Amino acid sequence: MAQTKPISQAAPKRAPRIIAGSAAPAHDAARAQTLVNYEAALQLMQQGKYDKAHAAFDKMLLNSPADLAERIRMYINACLLQVSKGKTTFSSHEEEYDYAISLLNDGHYEDARTHFKAILSHNAKADYVFYGMAVLASMTGDCNTCLEHLTEAIRQNPRNRIQARADSDFQDMADDPRFTELLYPEV
Repeated sequence: MAQTKPISQAAPKRAPRIIAGSAAPAHDAARAQTLVNYEAALQLMQQGKYDKAHAAFDKMLLNSPADLAERIRMYINACLLQVSKGKTTFSSHEEEYDYAISLLNDGHYEDARTHFKAILSHNAKADYVFYGMAVLASMTGDCNTCLEHLTEAIRQNPRNRIQARADSDFQDMADDPRFTELLYPEV
């Protein structure tokens, strides 16, 4: 029969190691606060508030634990990319107009409208912008606005009348007698 050791002779259990002082609870509290801030910054990103999220992550990076620092840097870069994505610069109003037309052609009507209005805020005599806004209104089914903008475009530059006659973007307006009167006043 095999002999077993009596219980009193078993290896003694080691007591858990205690970290000296009260540094552990303070460290845990700081880490918990960092995690709360981290989650709040992530929520800002999810809401599309990249500027605010960037500021929150940037502030957090100064005192973040090493295991979160790399992830925070990654999110900072993502925020910067998103912020820079929305800021397109143009060397001229004509270049911005071309961009607005490309947005219009891609179906981004509100973005196109924003750029048209931005150009008009700097140059109220940009007949081509009124023409573009007339096209936008035609494409979105807003007949009255289309006529208003096209009238202004023609008033500023009578050649817009000839261009509108051949422009297929106004096909939905062809049955409106006001549109016909505007394009063919001589009839």
